[in-house]
Amino acid sequence: MTKSIIKFDDFLKIDMRVGTILEVSINQKARKPAYVLKIDFGSEIGIKQSSAQITNYSEKELINKKIIAVCNFEKKNIAGVISEVLILGSIDKANEVKLISARSDAKNGDHVA
Repeated sequence: MTKSIIKFDDFLKIDMRVGTILEVSINQKARKPAYVLKIDFGSEIGIKQSSAQITNYSEKELINKKIIAVCNFEKKNIAGVISEVLILGSIDKANEVKLISARSDAKNGDHVA
């Protein structure tokens, strides 16, 4: 499905950053299986929390994984968890999320363009 066209200035408002997943736990209150993640975005942004439906990954696979996230959306309460960032991934035909990851030499907090 094609989405509507946006202006380049709208894209520039999105703050996408590299982060490293530090902690993973199951979001017990979520209707659909989800994890609560603690993600380090470096000294400027710090550690942020997110709830994500990425349970096709094990907790062990997620720890220390470098990810890309949108860091300037409004906070959202998801099943009792305040989600501060949106982790990016592609969605395949089976409706599973494949995380978009950063290179190992990318630093936490690096901007994504």
